[in-house]
Amino acid sequence: MVTIKTAQEISYIRKACETLKLIHQELKAMIKPGVTGLMLNQKAEEIMAANDCVPNFKGLYNFPASICVSLNDVLVHGIPDHRPFQNGDLVSVDAGCAYQGYNSDGAFTVIVGNPKDPIDEKLVFVTKTSLEKAIAILKPGVRIGDISATIQSYVEENGFFLPTEFTGHGIGRNLHEEPHIPNSGPVGVGMRLQAGMTICIEPMVQIGTKEIKMLSDNWTPVSKNRLNSAHFEHTILITDQGCEVLT
Repeated sequence: MVTIKTAQEISYIRKACETLKLIHQELKAMIKPGVTGLMLNQKAEEIMAANDCVPNFKGLYNFPASICVSLNDVLVHGIPDHRPFQNGDLVSVDAGCAYQGYNSDGAFTVIVGNPKDPIDEKLVFVTKTSLEKAIAILKPGVRIGDISATIQSYVEENGFFLPTEFTGHGIGRNLHEEPHIPNSGPVGVGMRLQAGMTICIEPMVQIGTKEIKMLSDNWTPVSKNRLNSAHFEHTILITDQGCEVLT
């Protein structure tokens, strides 16, 4: 069921998103050669605790960490570990937290140090820009398919690929709520957005193929050709006039 949020619920989601913005800022500043995913995870937990928020990833579907840290060809849901980041790595951080039972969710990708290949820079730019283009069309009455088609057309015209196994989603008391928001699909289909909806849009983009394969931990999807991927996500409030990016 899609929920229209009350002013009080929006205030709780906004607080969770303000904390998540701090987490993103701090983690981006930390990422450099030698830093590990576990170090990022610890810092995120410290920021959540300092802001009266709790992790919403940890334990969800038995996920073992408070944030996801996905390296290079890992699409999403990477489990933070002790491996030090290397120059040229693509690091995707997907994080969220909850305040008073209401959730935030957001992701970004950065290149550690200097890129190894110009295509990595283009991949990150195109993925981020596809999210920005989707956000630019948001307002009451826009259909879910319009979001999907906006992302797909821009990503594909730039020569990249969108796996279809994972989607954006609604958010509120639950981290994942209706509606599902695919990153590809036809324009003019699906439900219409309404003021008071809170949603997450999250393009996940790969080089060379849209196909993935799961690793043996049953958490980690990687690109089938083992080339790099990128991921960006925002939590967004639909308003009477358009939208507000909360993260």
